[in-house]
Amino acid sequence: MVHAPSLQHRLPGDNARFPASPASSTAKALAESEALCRAKGVRLTPIRRRVLEVLLNAAKPLGAYDLADALVSQGRRMAPITVYRALDFLIEQGLAHRLASRNAYIASTGSHGTAAFLICEACGEATEITCPNVAETVHRVLTAQGYQPLARALEITGRCPHCQDVH
Repeated sequence: MVHAPSLQHRLPGDNARFPASPASSTAKALAESEALCRAKGVRLTPIRRRVLEVLLNAAKPLGAYDLADALVSQGRRMAPITVYRALDFLIEQGLAHRLASRNAYIASTGSHGTAAFLICEACGEATEITCPNVAETVHRVLTAQGYQPLARALEITGRCPHCQDVH
């Protein structure tokens, strides 16, 4: 899940934001995603939109089969290949990310460049953080090495503050 702004990790210099209701933040994210797709000349089809909506509302990253289960409509399960195609589109458009360490997917917060995720090994929660310094540093290292990345997502595993207190 792309956490509501109130749950995102804050970095020094970030301005405080007030949380929006989950329904309004999902509707806003979907509207922004549709506008982005229109501007790029691609379509956010109903299936792609439904997959994105489930990701936006998920409590943690979801696997493709979890998504297929969540998208059951009219008593029929959506074929996994259909889910994978929608996920490929969402990733290509920067609307979702694949977390390789979890083989799961998460909606994007709309950050550009290198995405960084804090992934709790205890509860499975993943939070996307944005920090221009991290993105710039990763870009410099890749350039210096002459390396051409296929995807740029930094995954940091550990324990979230809640799980540190519990365990």
